[in-house]
Amino acid sequence: YTVCIFKIFTCIDLYNLFYIYKFNRIFFLNMYMHKNEYLFAVVKEDVDQLLLGMRFSKEKVHLIYQGSMGRERLSFKRIHLADNRWHSMVLSISGHHATLTLDCGIPLELVHKQPFPSDLSTDGSRFHIGSRRKWKGLFSGLLRQLVLLAGSDATPRVCPSFKPSLVEFSIPTILSNLPVKSQLNDVLLPPYGCHLCWSVCHTKKDRLDYVDDYQDLYTTSETLDIELFQIPSVGLFAAMAHRANKPGSAIYRWNHGQFQLYQNISTFKAQAWKQFTIGRKMFLAVSNSVGPADGERELSVIYRWSNKRLKFVRYQTLETHSARDWEAFHINNENGNHNIDSVVYKWNPGTKTFEVNQTISTSGAYDWEFFTVGPYHFLAVANAFDGTSTQTDSSIYIWLGGAFQLYQTIRTFGATDWEMFQIGNRVFLALANGHMLCERGPSLYTINSTIYELDMTTKMFLKFQDIVTYSAVDWEFFSVGDEHFLVVANSYDGSSYSLNSVIYRCSWYCLINNNFLIYNN
Repeated sequence: YTVCIFKIFTCIDLYNLFYIYKFNRIFFLNMYMHKNEYLFAVVKEDVDQLLLGMRFSKEKVHLIYQGSMGRERLSFKRIHLADNRWHSMVLSISGHHATLTLDCGIPLELVHKQPFPSDLSTDGSRFHIGSRRKWKGLFSGLLRQLVLLAGSDATPRVCPSFKPSLVEFSIPTILSNLPVKSQLNDVLLPPYGCHLCWSVCHTKKDRLDYVDDYQDLYTTSETLDIELFQIPSVGLFAAMAHRANKPGSAIYRWNHGQFQLYQNISTFKAQAWKQFTIGRKMFLAVSNSVGPADGERELSVIYRWSNKRLKFVRYQTLETHSARDWEAFHINNENGNHNIDSVVYKWNPGTKTFEVNQTISTSGAYDWEFFTVGPYHFLAVANAFDGTSTQTDSSIYIWLGGAFQLYQTIRTFGATDWEMFQIGNRVFLALANGHMLCERGPSLYTINSTIYELDMTTKMFLKFQDIVTYSAVDWEFFSVGDEHFLVVANSYDGSSYSLNSVIYRCSWYCLINNNFLIYNN
């Protein structure tokens, strides 16, 4: 009347499933030696009463069921399953008789005084696969297939076999032939229907921490930023911003399964790289935080990829002041590139250069984040220091009338990064606070970084959640299936630079409870 196959650990709610007088179980398993391990169990939930179960011990297989006179047990002895090999097993029960066939071998038969009940009620019960209930009698082997089949002995359906320990039960054929008349006796399948409800439980999500070291890149200096990008028909590149002026920063190319040094570029305490394209031209911009020598102008440089020389060549220089970052973005068919030093540059297709489009007042700006919500374009700046304190306002701007206009200010503490992300139709901004510098007293590095959500009623970004961080320098958001993750890079807690970065996870429930939960350190 029913066939059930299980390949993972599941729980099943049952309603009158075993109103039968004869049934079969077929198992395909790989087992290790433990005591009292349950392959399956039917348990009445309210009183924790075992109605039906199959249990393994070192050399025995036990079938336990609730009979008319109380609990009954059928034990098959000298059954060796704990040998780290696959086994198939068919158990058939009818009245006083029980037959066990292991790996299509000679059947073992038991005759019991009390017959198997024909009216075993399973109202209010739960079917546990791989346990007695929750953590009781946990099965430590591998279960490949479990079939519950009403009717006569199912052994002829799977045996004989060329691989008796790895036989498979043909489920579609069995289902298509119900009800059938047995070829071995006159037993007919019962005409009862079966109402089966099931829900997966006690399962774990796929872990995301299966990350192994693949390659170590030994650089000539401290690396402050990495920019990955692809050049069509050439390959994958990684531009690294090095602090030391000599030999400058390096560009690596992916070759034969690893990154190899491709080109050195002269930089001056480089802070970040940004790759972008305009039409068919590919550019790479570096933000230099100092000049070539004391007293000389600070110049950040834009390089263009040369298809003839197959290298990046200097294209344009822009005067900056302690530049930290580049952000390239596109608005209404206008290409722009903007430097952290409070200047928005606009691409002029006539002169083929970047020209100043707008200046924005900032205070020790550390990062820009460009994002779009519907038809509106926003630009958020992370202000880190106003000359006296790190407690300053960071600003969010909106593109109106050909320029960015102030949209909202948010009080921050040494802000270092903005990260915009969306979950469904909800828009969030994650802010990384670096440290709190006070005029009096020590600086605080263990402070809250904050996640804000765009409230569609007030048209403002409102606080969604505070998260304790340690001089945070970066947020990154990513999704895997229906799961959403935020990772924060912690840099300093006031005494040590050796800190864990933390991954936070948000499922549907976090949007209700306003709470990202720690997923992994």
